[in-house]
Amino acid sequence: MKLICIGDNVVDCYLDEKVYYPGGNAVNVAVNAKKDGAERVGYIGVFGDDEEAENIIRDMHEEGVETTRSRKVYAPSAHPGVRLVDGDRVFVKGKRDTCQHLFSIKIVEEDISLIKEYDLIHTSCYSNLENELETLSSLLDVAFDYSDRMDDEYLSRTLKYVKYAFFSASSLSDDEAHEFLKHAHCLGGSVIGLTRGSRGAVFYDGKDFYSQPVKFVPPVDTMGAGDSFIAGFLVKMADGYSMKDALDYAADVSAATCLVHGAWGHPHIIR
Repeated sequence: MKLICIGDNVVDCYLDEKVYYPGGNAVNVAVNAKKDGAERVGYIGVFGDDEEAENIIRDMHEEGVETTRSRKVYAPSAHPGVRLVDGDRVFVKGKRDTCQHLFSIKIVEEDISLIKEYDLIHTSCYSNLENELETLSSLLDVAFDYSDRMDDEYLSRTLKYVKYAFFSASSLSDDEAHEFLKHAHCLGGSVIGLTRGSRGAVFYDGKDFYSQPVKFVPPVDTMGAGDSFIAGFLVKMADGYSMKDALDYAADVSAATCLVHGAWGHPHIIR
């Protein structure tokens, strides 16, 4: 399987430890997909012009992720702050005048030529690519992480271009989760997934519901656990696994991520 991830990159700044780690949904899915055995993984994003951006790129290359066709702009990298509370990450808002907030990617002919070399696109609600989804979906199947974006206007605008849709809503009951998944499927997604923290995940393919319990480990850091779940699921589905087995694998790698500092390691000192 060849996966191209398009979208956000950040440095997650652990304020108490005075270190930062490379991150961002698109980056984390890319790196984890490569760890999960994807044949080729690429990333297209907008990088800042600071040392942090250089470190993100270097770390991604060390993990085997290509960054061809990424952009570089005169702006700082996004720096969300993080504090750990009993192993769970709590975000502290950082500056907004960053490359992540000020710039979005316009898909051009040269991007299209590269994207066609892959099998699947992954992006997210953090990547400012909603206006490019129609173009992207005409090239390859699209996987999209909605996080907690569940409003009908947004779903109606985007789901018709998405094959794999991932949501996060820990507060939903089983009945509410099933109703939401059926509703989202009607709007266009082929496979809709909903993760609910410690309550596990529920997926729907238009015919059957699939429940996946959490593989509990004493967490060191939950950063990136959801992104590694997505990556593991996508890679194994592409490998021909059944939905049940792909979800089981995704739960395994998600649990393993909770034993790592940062989304996938590579700490750097905050200067």
